[in-house]
Amino acid sequence: MNKITRRQALGATAGALTALGLAGATAHAAVTGSRTAAPATPAGGVDEVYQGRRIRIVPASGGGDDHGGHHGGHQSPGQPTVLIDGRELHVMRNADGSWISVVNHYETFSGPLPLARAAVRELQGAALVPMGGM
Repeated sequence: MNKITRRQALGATAGALTALGLAGATAHAAVTGSRTAAPATPAGGVDEVYQGRRIRIVPASGGGDDHGGHHGGHQSPGQPTVLIDGRELHVMRNADGSWISVVNHYETFSGPLPLARAAVRELQGAALVPMGGM
């Protein structure tokens, strides 16, 4: 009685597929994790028009100049200031280096510029309302 049962065949197949899936996921994570992170904001900042909206990203500065880091807004020290049509978009950097905003709170981005562009798309022409009232 050296015949393999249907149950044994299905069990062996499921085990092999699980092992292959884990090996593929591990290989992908190793390749993805080994990439070097791009700088969060270019040294000179960003000033562009995207889908008819003006996006400005001003790098954080250590001092009290009027454009760096957080100029009376809600940014944490060391965070760049992201402006859409002159209004501040509240952005946050996650522990893993990804970025989120109040407009796209459940979607992460690789940096402030892709985040700002996604916010412009999500706003669909609506004005950005300041956080914390007016």
